[in-house]
Formats: sequence, C-alpha cells, structure tokens
Amino acid sequence: MNPAESLQALGWRPFFQAQVDPECGLSPARVLNVHRGRVEIAYERGCEAIELSGRVLELGITVGDWVLLDPAGPVVRERLERLTLFRRRAAGTASEVQRIAANVDTLFVVTSANRDFNVARLERYLAIAQDAGAFPVIVITKADLAASTDEFVAAARELSPGIVVETLDARSAEDVEVLRSWCGEGQTIALLGSSGVGKSTLVGTLTGEQMATQAVREDDQRGRHTTTSRSMHRLPQGGWLIDTPGMRELQLVDIGDTIDDVFAEVSALAGQCRFSDCAHESEPGCAVRAAIDDGSLDAGRLRRYRKLRAEDRRNSETLAQRRSRDKDFGKMIKSVMAGKRREKGGKH
Repeated sequence: MNPAESLQALGWRPFFQAQVDPECGLSPARVLNVHRGRVEIAYERGCEAIELSGRVLELGITVGDWVLLDPAGPVVRERLERLTLFRRRAAGTASEVQRIAANVDTLFVVTSANRDFNVARLERYLAIAQDAGAFPVIVITKADLAASTDEFVAAARELSPGIVVETLDARSAEDVEVLRSWCGEGQTIALLGSSGVGKSTLVGTLTGEQMATQAVREDDQRGRHTTTSRSMHRLPQGGWLIDTPGMRELQLVDIGDTIDDVFAEVSALAGQCRFSDCAHESEPGCAVRAAIDDGSLDAGRLRRYRKLRAEDRRNSETLAQRRSRDKDFGKMIKSVMAGKRREKGGKH
C-alpha cells in the first residue's frame, strides 16, 4: 500500500461530502487507474488495487470517479454523483456512450503553432469542455519553432470572449510554469488534442516524469499515439493530471445546447430570424445571412456550426432511431423504383 492521501489532496469537495451519510460506515476513495481487470483507488488509508467486480462494472466507474468503499474488503459499494464528466460514443457502436474521465476541473486544450492548428477542431474541443463542465485553457505548444505565435493566439482568442490562451515549449519547465496555477492541491486537469502536438511531452514536464513519446513524422508534423492506459498522475504542486487515450477521440454526443453556447453569436442571430425554422440559406428575413453579407459574421463560422450540429445529431441518435430512419429511407427508395417501373410498363 502506498502512503495515504488526505481526501482534500485527492480532490474532495463539499459537493461529494453532501452525498455521504456519516452513519453509513463507508469510506470515500478516488479511482486513480482503470485497467482491464482491476481499478486502483486512493483514500485516507493509502492506495490499493481492487478487482474489476460485477458491482464496479454495474456502476460504470471511470478514472477520476469518487466511490464509497467497505473498508473491510476493500469493496466498492457505491459511486458518488459526478461534478463533471467527459464522454464519447463508444467505438463500433451506434448509440452507446462511454465514460472517459470524471471530476476534471480544468481541460488543457492542446494544439501547436504549426499546421496542426485548426480553428474547427478547437471549437469542437471547447464544446466538449463546456458540456463536461470543465474550465478550458487553450495551450499552444511548439512556440519555440514558430517565427511568431501572434496569429495563432489571435485566432484562438476570437473563439470565445475571455478564453485563456497560453503559448509555450512543452519541453521547457520554465515555459510550463504558466500552467501551474491550475495544478494546485486537489485540482484535477486533463489534456485534449490531436497526435503530435506534444501532449505526452507536456505531461512529462508537468509531472516531472519521463513519459513515453514517439517521434513526429517529418512529412506532416504529426506524431503517433503514446498513451495506452487510463490513469491519474500526481503533480508536484499537489494536483492531479488525468491521462487517457480516450480523451483524444472524443466526439460530440447529445450536446446541442452547448454548441449554441460555443457559437453564441450564431445562435443569438438565429433567434432574430423571421422564421423559427430558418435554415439560414435563402429565406427572407434571415438575420444570420444578413450578418454574413455585411461582414459582421464569418461564413466559415456558420459552416462549422452546422457541421458540429449535424455530428451531434448523428452521434446522439439511438440505434433504434437509426434503424427506423434507414428502414423508412429504404421504403421510400423501393416506392420510387416501383413507380418508375409502373410508368415504364404503361408506355408499352
């Protein structure tokens, strides 16, 4: 067993305390790692590995969760309600949602000052962060390799009023100091970004550990995935960093209202359109098109808004809904083809 941690050092909050009956006799613990056959937890008695029992699977536990233990086992009895949650559509399924990381305070949205920088991707990440309930910080790495980062910073800051943007060399402990204020005792952070932007390097610098990294390919400035397990790492300032491969593959799932928040200017204009179901194409009285025409709204912003909306609808659709839609579409095609055959037959 590893040395004990206080609950506050593990990220305990009044939000969680309010869910615990003082007379229940169970001990709060935080899930630090989720492996194929076990979970590792930390609580006031130390750190222990617990077999992945049916009860653990039933509760849908993920890294960062708070659970209640029967200390005699220890055995997981309950999972506390989450303060925040990152989720995605499970790979290979039409509707199942997979929990990736829970109770994250701050999300470092990592991009780089090169060809990886992509406004559309950053908008997606901000929508995901807002849906999860985590505070986003845009971190632009490889600043040391760029002639100037001004253009990247300006583009990032235009995405949301007051958004925090930091530029740095992920290998430099001095540069990374600008992120330390979010890494204090009991704070939990996570990273989100595409391959090759320096996430693993940043994790290594933040934790003081040498993380496994792979070289960036020279032809496209992209790296290969290096994170293979879901885990929490202790930070020197007392906080925790969640590193999980699922964080790099997050898709939009059932977050329509959040997209409206990220694209606040688009949704505000849409509310001023003459028709409530305006598609913002050629309808009369469309406030969105008027803003595009007078230059106060970027047409690309509307295009990306529509794209994310479409992805959210697609990923949020249940398997039954998708099958029903496909079945109805198939019936329509058959009906059209049958009509054409009748028309052809009538001509003879």
